[in-house]
Amino acid sequence: MTAAAAAPAAPRAASTILLLRDGPTGLEVFMVVRHREIEFASGALVFPGGGLESADAELARDGALVSDGLDETARAVRIAAIREAFEECGVLLARPRGDARFVSAERVSALDRSTSFAALMPREHLAPATDALVPFARWITPAFLPKRFDTHFFLALAPPDHALAHDGRETVDSIWIAPREALERNGARFKLLFPTERNLWKLARHADAASALEAAKSAPVIAVVPERTQVDGGPGLRIPLEAGYGGEAFSVPELR
Repeated sequence: MTAAAAAPAAPRAASTILLLRDGPTGLEVFMVVRHREIEFASGALVFPGGGLESADAELARDGALVSDGLDETARAVRIAAIREAFEECGVLLARPRGDARFVSAERVSALDRSTSFAALMPREHLAPATDALVPFARWITPAFLPKRFDTHFFLALAPPDHALAHDGRETVDSIWIAPREALERNGARFKLLFPTERNLWKLARHADAASALEAAKSAPVIAVVPERTQVDGGPGLRIPLEAGYGGEAFSVPELR
């Protein structure tokens, strides 16, 4: 095998958003079920998200549209998260220019969803609310896998008047759920990928949305690149202990 053939695939930049609210019994997060015919994470319960698009980067360079003190790279991954949330579940974390409030649910329902997000924002005089997203985690797909992503995870409060629902195309079901409940049902009702499971565990330590957001604002984001290891004689993954996921070596039976 040549050195070129053995080189790992370059990870593609991606963004994921954990939309939060306080339900009757405490913190809830919005999650969607991926279509079983989708190539990546088919049938899994996931947070809305997807790959960074060139139009996201172009929008990030528009200083007249977004002015948040971020560099273009940091702004672009936030815009990608906002766009994916809009496309996959109908929530729009954006503001009319010059207004501190999110765009109303009534106005969101009237938007032309066939128009690209990058064209929709300036045409409707809206600005993505990049400042409403709090960095939570960053996971980079292991080098031994053929398809890799460098995924930025963000927390954000869902606008209370926006109705969230799956799109019926890439996602076929959706649910507001307590992180602990999602973990308890893993392998029974739900299929969770390892990064999703660990981020739910990290989120489940908080009783409400406010505490989750405050903790994320004060904690550094440690990039996680899982490595193969053995746990109790079976396949597992090792991640940095300082990333704050309650350990560094975890059993992952699906790696068999």
